[in-house]
Amino acid sequence: MRLLLAEDEKELSDALVAVLKHNNYSVDAVYNGQDALDFLEAAEYDGAILDIMMPRVDGITVLKKIRAQGNPVPVLMLTAKAGVDDKVEGLDSGANDYLGKPFAMKELLARIRAMTRKITESNDNLLQYGNITLNRATFELTAGGMTGGGEGSGSEVLRLANKEFQMLEMLMSNPGQIISTERFMEKIWGYDSETEMNVVWVYVSYLRKKLTSIQANVEIKAARNQGYFLEVRK
Repeated sequence: MRLLLAEDEKELSDALVAVLKHNNYSVDAVYNGQDALDFLEAAEYDGAILDIMMPRVDGITVLKKIRAQGNPVPVLMLTAKAGVDDKVEGLDSGANDYLGKPFAMKELLARIRAMTRKITESNDNLLQYGNITLNRATFELTAGGMTGGGEGSGSEVLRLANKEFQMLEMLMSNPGQIISTERFMEKIWGYDSETEMNVVWVYVSYLRKKLTSIQANVEIKAARNQGYFLEVRK
C-alpha cells in the first residue's frame, strides 16, 4: 500500500517513514505543501498523511485543492493544533481523520488501517498476470491461486520487500510494456537519489529468484539497452 507523507519536521518525518516501511507501507515523503500537491496530482496513492502547518502551502489548502480536483484519496491530518474548531475545519474540508501531536505510533498505524480499510478489502487491490497474483495491500505474491493462503489455495505466499513490491507492481500494471531503468529509478528511488543505476538489475535478480521459487509462469525479460518487461512463459 502506497502512502504520501507530508511533514515539514524532517526528524519526525524520518521516524514516521521508518515505522511505516517497517509495517510494509511504501512511502513517499515530502516537506512542504506544494510538493504534496505535485505528488498527489502526478501519482496514485492509497492514503495521504498531511501536516496542517507546512511551508509554501498549508495542509488544509492542499486538502481542499485535491478534493476540488475530485481526488478521493483517504487523508489523515496531523497537527499540533488540537482545538475543536481546527478539527471541524479539517473534517469539513474532506479529511477522513485527524490526529493531534504528539501521538503514539500505534495509534497512527491504527488510524491508517481504519481509513484505508475499504481499499484493503477491495478486489481492486489484486493485480493478476499469468498465474501470479500481487496484493497491493499486503505486498503478498502468490502463483497458481489467490493471495491469503486460504484453505485449498495450494499456493505458497511470499511477502515482498518494499522496493521489490514497487518494481513488480510497475511491471504487472504494464504487462508486456518495456519499463526503462531510468523510470524505475525515478519512481522507486526518487529524482535525487545517489543510488547507482545497477541497483535496478539487483532487484530484478531478486524478483526473478522469487518468481522461480513459487513456480510462476511469468518471467522478467530484458530488452537490450531499453529496460525490462513482464512476459508469460510459453
